[in-house]
Amino acid sequence: MAQNIMVIMGGFSAEREISLQSGRNIAEALRRKGCSVTTHDLTDSRKLIAALNRNKPDVVFNALHGNWGEDGTVPALLDLLQIPYTHSGMGASYIGMNKHLTKLIARDAGIKTAFWRKMTVREFSTIGSTLPRPYVVKPVSDGSSVGVCIVRETEDIFQIRYDNPDLELLIEKYIPGRELTVMCLEGKAGVVTEMSPKGGFYDYRHKYTAGETLHILPADLPDDVTATCLSYAETIHNKLGCNTVSRSDFRYNPEDGVVFLEINTHPGMTGLSLVPEQAKYLGISYEDLCMKLVENASCRPLK
Repeated sequence: MAQNIMVIMGGFSAEREISLQSGRNIAEALRRKGCSVTTHDLTDSRKLIAALNRNKPDVVFNALHGNWGEDGTVPALLDLLQIPYTHSGMGASYIGMNKHLTKLIARDAGIKTAFWRKMTVREFSTIGSTLPRPYVVKPVSDGSSVGVCIVRETEDIFQIRYDNPDLELLIEKYIPGRELTVMCLEGKAGVVTEMSPKGGFYDYRHKYTAGETLHILPADLPDDVTATCLSYAETIHNKLGCNTVSRSDFRYNPEDGVVFLEINTHPGMTGLSLVPEQAKYLGISYEDLCMKLVENASCRPLK
């Protein structure tokens, strides 16, 4: 078992604060398991490389969320340095972060997805008012529902603000119904959670503010719906080649059935996060979940 572990957290994305929360929780859990743990708040790439050279970790625990950590950038660096790391490798991380590519793979694998189009902010500003409503607008590569908007009326379009006109957006048919999620751990999905936000939709605030969302675990669903959710989660996890853990999100209503939304290859590990909650339900403690990730850490071999 690796004893010298560096937890990388923070980073540059909109999910920085959530990553810091996850990282602190992970570090404490690993210390309780007897590991020697250092933490690194990623604010500068050169400082990260210096810290890796100084600490010489046996394993890096990648607790970063969003761009740089979750999109394959840091995994690629660790591959080059030949330092084993937790979670998915560069390829699965990059694809999982890119909602357009993920949906293409899901569709080809027989997983039901909502109709979508990819376009830039500039293109959307021109044709957004002509698209059939309701629809969802979200950045192609971002997490934690950052920048997600639902357009039901023409007026909603004028509330959408993105600074970069070249930013790629995913425009997706809005699927009404119940919000569901499934953890896939070591290739196996075990249970479905329903998220019931108190007003609005399951956005960043509802995800990370205590008391804003009710987690129903296990979700009260027909057996065939549960089976479909579990099957879809395992299929996309394996198609992308995810390592150890992922979490897939769905919408369900009787008319549309189970519709896949996206996969998270680096799920949050905060006190409100869904993966630790599902793991606990399945009899796996937070500490043991962290250790599973450490024990399965790997890097791409140099050839």
